[in-house]
Amino acid sequence: MTSALRPGENHLDARPQDPPSMDANHPNYAPISPPSPALTALAPGVWYALGLIALYFALQLSVAAVIGLAAGLVALAQHGGDVTSIITSGRAWLAHSDASAIAVIATLLVAAAAILHLVRRWWPQLWAKAELPGFGFAMSKQPAMYLLALVLGLATPFVGGMLTQWVAQGHEVSQDIKQLGAHISLPLRIPLALLVVSIGPLVEELLFRGVLLSSIARYVGSGWAIVVTAIFFACVHLPDLSFLWYALPNLALLGLLLGWLRVQSGSIWPAVLAHSMNNLLAVVSWFVMTSAS
Repeated sequence: MTSALRPGENHLDARPQDPPSMDANHPNYAPISPPSPALTALAPGVWYALGLIALYFALQLSVAAVIGLAAGLVALAQHGGDVTSIITSGRAWLAHSDASAIAVIATLLVAAAAILHLVRRWWPQLWAKAELPGFGFAMSKQPAMYLLALVLGLATPFVGGMLTQWVAQGHEVSQDIKQLGAHISLPLRIPLALLVVSIGPLVEELLFRGVLLSSIARYVGSGWAIVVTAIFFACVHLPDLSFLWYALPNLALLGLLLGWLRVQSGSIWPAVLAHSMNNLLAVVSWFVMTSAS
């Protein structure tokens, strides 16, 4: 009689509203289950998520400043001058395309390593959880989502580009990283391109579709969380677009699709893939523009 009731007991124990029991960690449970109140309580707060995003960009600025300062000190040692010339020399060095590319590579690597380490350390229980408030570092059980992510990642820049042109009414929209990549030497262009299509999307998806999406979804649900996260994602990227407001619809559209992929697939990897494909088209233009020149 006891053996006949055990499957039913296990099923009831898996419901989030029931109190925890000794069977809660039974190895026969499915790897993905509805989030429990205890798991939801582990979700990061909104201010923590926003603070991490601010830290990510602050680290990039700080590392770039340190590199500029080091370049200024080297120039001071070689050519002499006063203390004020350190900043001037550092800025002059960073103004060169190859030097700027070196700074971008270094800042991205340092900032990405720091963010990945902090998130992994602060929320280890949420890292591999598929459903919100988890961060989704698990393979999706829907292989078709990866194909869909590939298609959306390649199609979105064209659709978003047309939307931007319609909103901008003929005004040109240029991105700093796109202009930089087209004017640097090949030995630096290749590693920078690899970072832009790999590390960059990975860290941004962790921050926006991982930490921030989970923190907002605990209050308003996944649907509104996707919308809010997409808007914030678009606004954060405005400085790289010289604060041209008519670039917002394109970025918001990308953010909506990435958030939808994250929630529907139960994994962050389709969003990372789509983001990478979106960046890949910009990277290809670096080499096309250079060849045309």
